[in-house]
Amino acid sequence: MNAAADFARDRIAVTALAVLALILFAAFFAPFLSPQNPYDLAQLDLLDSKLAPGARAGAGFTYWLGTDDQGRDMLSGIFYGLRTSLAVGAISTLVALALGMAIGLVAAYAGGWVDALIMRLVDLQLSFPSILIALVLLAVAGQGVDKVVIALVVVQWAYYARTVRGTALVEKHKEYVDAARVMAFGAPRIVFRHILPNVLPPLIVVATVQVAHAIALEATLSFLGLGMPITEPSLGLLISNGFAHLISGRYWISFFPGIALLITIVAINLVGDRLRDVLNPRLASHYSA
Repeated sequence: MNAAADFARDRIAVTALAVLALILFAAFFAPFLSPQNPYDLAQLDLLDSKLAPGARAGAGFTYWLGTDDQGRDMLSGIFYGLRTSLAVGAISTLVALALGMAIGLVAAYAGGWVDALIMRLVDLQLSFPSILIALVLLAVAGQGVDKVVIALVVVQWAYYARTVRGTALVEKHKEYVDAARVMAFGAPRIVFRHILPNVLPPLIVVATVQVAHAIALEATLSFLGLGMPITEPSLGLLISNGFAHLISGRYWISFFPGIALLITIVAINLVGDRLRDVLNPRLASHYSA
């Protein structure tokens, strides 16, 4: 049974994948689905601030999820916030994946003092909490999408380096690698054309889970005021904007972005967990039984 059919046997994972597809659709087509551009200050009206869900706007449309303290339509803000959060999570994960993969492959294939040095650097970074490293970097560099991406890359690369190095060490001593050496293939060809394809399955699983981790970390940083600028609100910043209004009963300003963030992270994690089970050869016999 192929991987796609194996994945489809889990209804929860399939449902999570469908939800994730809807979230991606809403984020990608946010400019067409949103009744308001929350980034355009000219479209915001302070007279419409903190309206309850279902209130009518002066422009004629309905604020189905209410508005925040800036008069921003919460539904539009969530669509655009998803767009920002997913983009930051995906870009930072891809860059960290490429960097960590290259470093892990070099460590595994070179061995010796090179491997020891790289792994000690990995151990040093992983000994610090991710949020602490990101907070220090952003406190020094300041706010901005590019700075958040760089901080997330610095935080994530070590996970990929360790995963790739562990898998590549196993592949390095297999017969097909010995045969490639006997045929006098160069190290780059052996590493990237023979070892790399065999370390990708566990790497895909780690990357899927790390996207959710990156989104959650970006939301945390934005909530603390060190992530996205106020002109480009992500889900974390939307939650932060409404936190001060919870006591006054205006729950919707934080509640709906929080639900969107929760659903996104849970959906990605469920898909990642199923991918881990499907792509793990040790569990193949369990699912084929």
